[in-house]
Amino acid sequence: MKIGSINTKAAVSSTPTERKASATSSTTKGAEPSAKVELSATAKLSASATEGSFDTEKVKRIADAIRDGKYEINADAIADKLIANAQDVLSTGRKA
Repeated sequence: MKIGSINTKAAVSSTPTERKASATSSTTKGAEPSAKVELSATAKLSASATEGSFDTEKVKRIADAIRDGKYEINADAIADKLIANAQDVLSTGRKA
């Protein structure tokens, strides 16, 4: 995984196909949406809980450490958190 500049150029095919042409024409003004999406109460709660919790300085420190080859991964901590999460999910499922 590389952290750095993001390529913002769209992928361009050398031979356009009919399917691509029809996909782009369906997104023109006046087109009706093909599906209606609604978030569950849990998803809404999760989304509101994470708003504003992005730490740009922490991301920068981690990116710098990865780039410099100094980022260390604590496999035990990751395993412990995965097990705790699995136990939480399983215990929540039994109560319902």
